[in-house]
Parts: sequence; structure tokens; C-alpha cells
Amino acid sequence: MPGPPPVVAAPAGQFAWPLQPRPAVERLFDKPESDWLPGHRGVDLAGTAGQAVLAAGDGIVVFAGTVAGKPVVSIDHPGGLRTTYEPVEATISVGARVARGTRIGTLEPGHEGCTAAACLHWGARREGDRHSRREYVDPLGLVHSTPLRLKPVLRQG
Repeated sequence: MPGPPPVVAAPAGQFAWPLQPRPAVERLFDKPESDWLPGHRGVDLAGTAGQAVLAAGDGIVVFAGTVAGKPVVSIDHPGGLRTTYEPVEATISVGARVARGTRIGTLEPGHEGCTAAACLHWGARREGDRHSRREYVDPLGLVHSTPLRLKPVLRQG
């Protein structure tokens, strides 16, 4: 039975970086083979404590609270995508509609496993339906609007 469609580059302008200016990526997405196995279900983006965290795309805030002692904000976007931001002290309430670039909170210092003093862990997942399970996806695929193209190397001689 086919699974959910893969996340590919979003149309230009649909999603943007949740930190401005464009942050350095400190740790990449590392999808586990199975949900219960170790991995890194998002990316860590270098920031500064107190920096504004922005909604990556239009949606509705579905969670703004604490999970395992960390402040977290989650947004549901059209098409079954949910993005999650931590550690973020929310400045917005559950149920609020947000547009891409809306300030949703402030970045808190100290994210375990990140070398920067303040790192935003940004995650994304496709919500499941009766035909498929939810799936963690690489959020960097949301902000790359052009595909990488490798050109052939021409050798002389």
C-alpha cells in the first residue's frame, strides 16, 4: 500500500525560515528507521537567547506549553503538515491563526546537544490518516525553493 507523498520543496514563498536572518544549521535531520529508534526528528538552528521565533508558514497554533520541561509551540498547516518549535516561550495562544513570519515566541537558551548558546529545534511531520501513519520529515525541505543541480565536469586532454 503506498505511503504519504514525500515532502518536496514548497512553492516559493509558502514557507520561510523560523529565525531571521537565515540561521546556521547546527544539526541536521536524522530520520530513524522506526518511530521508536534513536534519531533526530528535526533540525537545530543557531540563534540567540530572546530572538523572535517566527511561524514558518500559515496555520493554526495547536499547542503552546511545556513538554518534558521544555517550552514548545506547534502549528498545523494546510495539507496535514505540523511544525514544532522548541525551546520557545510562546507569545501566542492556542487557536490563533498565524501567517508565515508571524512572531510566535522567543527563543530560550540551552538546547541539549547543540553547540550554540541558543538553538531552535525545528521539527515537521505529516499527520497520518486512515491509510497512512504520521511521518517525521526534514523541515529544511520546506525552505529550499530550488532543487540542487549538479553540472558535469568537463575534462580536457
